[in-house]
Amino acid sequence: MSRIIAIDLDDANLPPPTPEVEQERKVALFDLMEQNSFALPAREGAAVPPGPYRLTLCIRDKRLVFDLDTEDHQKAAEFHLSLSPFRQVVKDYFHICKSYFDAVKKLPASQIETIDMARRGIHNEGARILQERLEGKAELDNDTARRLFTLICVLHFGA
Repeated sequence: MSRIIAIDLDDANLPPPTPEVEQERKVALFDLMEQNSFALPAREGAAVPPGPYRLTLCIRDKRLVFDLDTEDHQKAAEFHLSLSPFRQVVKDYFHICKSYFDAVKKLPASQIETIDMARRGIHNEGARILQERLEGKAELDNDTARRLFTLICVLHFGA
């Protein structure tokens, strides 16, 4: 499969994130650049611009936008996805992350691990929803979907 070689998270019109959200963003971006799997499938006999791709991810007109260019900055694709399917899982994810960050400060490791397992479960659900929403538009592996879901959460934080 092809891959993403650059990501621009367009959050210019959003309020500044908390330190925890900013850390999640940095980790997701770093991990995505280290390893990801992202390809555009063939569509109705039309030629698909080959990767690697440059991705701009933003929320525009209350829609999640994936804007993809080729390595040499030629337009490859643009997807506009409804935010509705993500709302509840993003809300749940922020809630469990807050619990996790609070727990790290004062609870024993066994309780932190339980909260972290719940956090991973919600994160996996968000990745699954993303993969479903991108079906037929883009092919990505689970780890890439998880990291992109984190970036969607970062964008939701200020939206």
